[in-house]
Amino acid sequence: MDWKKELKEWVVALAVAFVVGILLTQFVIISAVVPTPSMEDTIHPGDRLIGWRLSYLLGEPERGEIVIFKFPDDESQLYVKRVIGLPGETVEVTDGVIYIDGQPLEEPYIKEEPLEDGGPWTVPEDSYFMIGDNRNNSYDSRYWQNTFVHEDKILGKVLFRYWPSPEWLG
Repeated sequence: MDWKKELKEWVVALAVAFVVGILLTQFVIISAVVPTPSMEDTIHPGDRLIGWRLSYLLGEPERGEIVIFKFPDDESQLYVKRVIGLPGETVEVTDGVIYIDGQPLEEPYIKEEPLEDGGPWTVPEDSYFMIGDNRNNSYDSRYWQNTFVHEDKILGKVLFRYWPSPEWLG
């Protein structure tokens, strides 16, 4: 085989791989790095995550899911938090317990109970209330200027951590 044909095949293969990679990252998966301890003990600082962009094409985010979204106060930043309040619900924190429409929320995944009371917050239609699992060290919906995450700013559901140790989270 002559070297020109070999070179052409390599260039075509690399171009196809590049295009497939771009399409996957723009339309199918999203990668995020967690820079803070706000999701401990589920996710730790420095963890690298993969989210599935197609998760919400046919359905809505559910309470308890971990999602990647554009931070409402600065959309150039990606945040990773847990969905707590759904559209139309009222969220309140009292004596270390989160209440949804007056009912206590069972949360086996949290690091520790919240020390501060807050709310009530009524979640608008097409929006969600997000909180980190490390309740006392999480900058989340309870503190943001723009409290709620609009559904079109949710980029994907976290499926797994690929670094430093692979683990299924979805």
